[in-house]
Amino acid sequence: MDTLSELISILNDNDSKEFKIYLKQKNKRNDVKNIELFSILKTDDINKLKKLYGSDKSKDPYHSLRKRLYESLILFLSNKTFEKNNSEAHEALRLLVVSKFLLENNLHKPAFKCLQKAENIAEKLEQYSLLHEILQTKLQYTFLNDKEKLEDLTDKIIKNQELFNKETRLNMAYAVLRQAFKNTQTNGDIINLIDLITNIAETYHLKPTDFFNYKSIYQILHLANEYANIQQNFSLIEAYVNKAAAIISQQASNNNQLYYHIHIVYYLANFCFRNRHFTDSENYLKQMNTQMQQQNGVYFHLFWHKFLILQSLNLHFTGNTQEALEKVTHELNNLPKKFATEDVIDLQLCEAFYLTKQNDRSALKIFAKLLHTDMWYEKKMGVVWTIRKNLIEVLMHAQFTNFDYAISRLQSFKNRYKKYLSHVNEQRIIDFVQLIEKYLLNPDIIYKQSFRDKIIHMQHQKENQDVFSLSFINWFIDLWQPKR
Repeated sequence: MDTLSELISILNDNDSKEFKIYLKQKNKRNDVKNIELFSILKTDDINKLKKLYGSDKSKDPYHSLRKRLYESLILFLSNKTFEKNNSEAHEALRLLVVSKFLLENNLHKPAFKCLQKAENIAEKLEQYSLLHEILQTKLQYTFLNDKEKLEDLTDKIIKNQELFNKETRLNMAYAVLRQAFKNTQTNGDIINLIDLITNIAETYHLKPTDFFNYKSIYQILHLANEYANIQQNFSLIEAYVNKAAAIISQQASNNNQLYYHIHIVYYLANFCFRNRHFTDSENYLKQMNTQMQQQNGVYFHLFWHKFLILQSLNLHFTGNTQEALEKVTHELNNLPKKFATEDVIDLQLCEAFYLTKQNDRSALKIFAKLLHTDMWYEKKMGVVWTIRKNLIEVLMHAQFTNFDYAISRLQSFKNRYKKYLSHVNEQRIIDFVQLIEKYLLNPDIIYKQSFRDKIIHMQHQKENQDVFSLSFINWFIDLWQPKR
């Protein structure tokens, strides 16, 4: 899908109607075809598209029209986003824009009131870049403001400049962290998170404690979860997670940092879940649910599916499989009009997984809804998620004795991911895939003690204690365990 079509795809029906009205008002001639092109691209009607400029769409008029439509859509979306955003940061920005307009029109008194209000908001939110612009505007017109001393204003500017520079160094350090984590995905390197943060802090003249505010903790926990997920070993980030949890528990709840706080508690809940500390995970989820309802639930819908998925996984792995299944099934049957595609895909995979664990063949129908290619899922959900999804599919069909199909899917998996797994040093998965292949080619091998010993050895390896890794390994063990 091209960029213009992707932009159009995010518009709902009301947005589309408003955009057409916007184009109509903007058009100065009646023969402009931008509204017609928009309608065609919205419905993806190839035949009408051919009629618009003929079958040869390489003609200059067509591409010029597309370019103008793209620019109009970007402008429309920017205006709409600015109008609809009710955050305090945007309120401060609006006040700054209004104050500049008032100053240019010699309305000094209301202008300085707007600037002061904007300054208070930006300072409270620690928006140092925005605060810099506000203070610079006040400085430019300070000779017209008798209520603020120049010395006080310059002191504010110097103090804010120091904070702004520190934030910039933190952002640079975070960029280096992101690059380091990216390299772990490419090369399979294992890093010590605490040592890495300490070294980066020295490079950018930061104290390690500078990383322990809500935003920094959120940023690093986000990366740490990605890193641990890639390595399939959440014990690698335990030291940092424990320190982050301790700091968060000591800090008073801060409504201005609610977005980051909810994310942090979610990552802590996920860390506990992956390490099979289910009670701790559930306690963090309770905190998360409470925070999601603060400020009139402004972030509730943004985090709801993440919360629900992790809650259902905790239920499943603590023996409450039916309740976990009912939660995700109910949610899939009652999806809101707007939802994140990634969350729904996760819900579908969970539903299929839970049904499989109950030995319910309807899991195959649920899984069949995951229709996209591996490449699409890799871009949307990540390589690790796609690998897990493929392994679940193979084991699912093996469980329901569709051995030929399972062998076919396993071969496709090897063709696509064996080189990647070798490159990132994931010998564990390669070894596990080899065991699956042996079982599919000869199901009776499950009764050989030598085969069982390999599975049990894998079960007790320290690096395989992640809840998902154990879940795959235990699938084999369930095959020879007595049925209850």
